[in-house]
Amino acid sequence: MEKYIINGGNKLYGSVEVQTAKNSVLPILAATVLTDDKVKIFNVPNITDAKNMVKILSGLGCRVAFEGNDLVVDGSFAEKDEIPRALAHELRSSVFLLGSIISRFRTAKIAYPGGCDIGLRPVDLHLTGLKRLGVNIKEENGYIICECDKLHGDEIMLDCPSVGATENIMLAAAKAEGTTLIKNAAREPEIEDLQRFLNCMGAKVRGAGTGTIIIEGVKALHGCDFQPIPDRIEAGTFLIAAAMCGGEIELRNACAENISSLLHKLRENGCKIRLNNDKIILENHRRLTSVKSVETQPYPGFPTDLQAQITALCCICRGQSIITENLFETRFKHVPELRKMGADITVINRNAFVRGVEKFTGATVVAHDLRGGAALVTAGLAAEGRSEVLDISHIDRGYGSFEYKLRSIGGDIVRVSV
Repeated sequence: MEKYIINGGNKLYGSVEVQTAKNSVLPILAATVLTDDKVKIFNVPNITDAKNMVKILSGLGCRVAFEGNDLVVDGSFAEKDEIPRALAHELRSSVFLLGSIISRFRTAKIAYPGGCDIGLRPVDLHLTGLKRLGVNIKEENGYIICECDKLHGDEIMLDCPSVGATENIMLAAAKAEGTTLIKNAAREPEIEDLQRFLNCMGAKVRGAGTGTIIIEGVKALHGCDFQPIPDRIEAGTFLIAAAMCGGEIELRNACAENISSLLHKLRENGCKIRLNNDKIILENHRRLTSVKSVETQPYPGFPTDLQAQITALCCICRGQSIITENLFETRFKHVPELRKMGADITVINRNAFVRGVEKFTGATVVAHDLRGGAALVTAGLAAEGRSEVLDISHIDRGYGSFEYKLRSIGGDIVRVSV
């Protein structure tokens, strides 16, 4: 067990390189199973979710090796069609492999996936989509068991624009016979990135970024080299940290378009933001004003993965805010922890009513999930006094070298063993 010790109150100055997107890398790694050729993924982030995906690929028989920060996957040795319970429970994104494995072997067996406890995230949409492509599915003893004679294209209407279901269907349909249409598809930038990767391997996919994705199945895919997009959630977390602490930071390798909903809110708060190619510069030297409301929505709306962080920001702004979480019903586990630091928040159903206080006070808090943990770190950096953030293994799932990056811009934060 490890924890963060944070001495708050420092302003943040300097430059940070944004890591490659966690939510892009994981489905891309799942897609490497679709080819017998070698695939190289550049700048894979040093996060536990990526490491667990590598373990799963190795367990399937793939030969996986790092070359510096780049990852080479050789799928020609893949021979197993099962993801064991221990690894599936560690990684929610293991479910992405269903589409790839069933395409490769015509059979697949996976334990129900794990990940952060932020509410119900049923895999029903994944399974319904795979059934439309010809997969027979049964569930027994906590496992999802799939088999098919062949995969065929079909028209699939998603009940909601699920990112995971959209990606899983894309993976299964890439080598299916015929054409697949996904309607009401998720539009996140990571969906577009998966399309770029699949097409780099020889797939025929178009429409990502819109509500309809069209996949024309091909017989085989080949290897390629690929650089995934920057991590918009890490970028947003650092921008919010600087807004809370004050100072001026520059994000390198950032895509402003992918976090435009956040930039709009930060400008509304009173932050000064400048854009320069792949750089975002945020400057703030005063207490900010609360935004009236934030509602999480599917992309291009405000991302649920930044809800906890902007909630923490609103806690120390002038005025009142209403934060509405529309996507996950239990994604306010950071609220009791923020209250320990002096926040004035009331949660009613899916709404958090935030009344701004002048400052946070250092306290010992617990990270219950990935993004909530990041929010507690930003609160600790902005607080008066010393804070401890426990259970930081959740944070390690999505932020690589988090404390080193924060120290490089002036944050007083260290990792210690408990």
